Amino acid sequence: MSEGGAPGGPPSGPPSGPPSGPPRERPQLGPPVSPEERARREEYGGGGGRGRRDDFPRGPMSVKARLRARARKKARKTKKKMFQRRKVCRFCADKKLALDYKEAKTLRLFISETGKVTPRRISGTCSKHQRQLALAIKRARQIALLPYAPGHM
Repeated sequence: MSEGGAPGGPPSGPPSGPPSGPPRERPQLGPPVSPEERARREEYGGGGGRGRRDDFPRGPMSVKARLRARARKKARKTKKKMFQRRKVCRFCADKKLALDYKEAKTLRLFISETGKVTPRRISGTCSKHQRQLALAIKRARQIALLPYAPGHM
């Protein structure tokens, strides 16, 4: 008798060794690719996105794509030419301007519409005065001169 099965029939259990017959083809994802296209892709690395962006030449650009590319290029050029004036700390520039928790009108300038303290990079306040400002805002909130949440404004 053969191992584990009816005499003369196929053996039962998992097959041992490589499968017999032609190799199974994997299902193709995406549109079918011609042999010429496959050869061209392999020539350019064909790594499916593993190589550099310019490894595989692209087809002709659509009108919309060309317009978008031109707009991006123009935006980059204008960005380089634009000069932004350096921000100056309001409290360092004007020594008479007091940073006090009782002056809610002054502190309100440093709070966003969502009720958050405006960061230094936006307000231009120096680090010393930013710390004092944050403390003053917290104290003003404590005694209800400033709101905690945007709904309280």
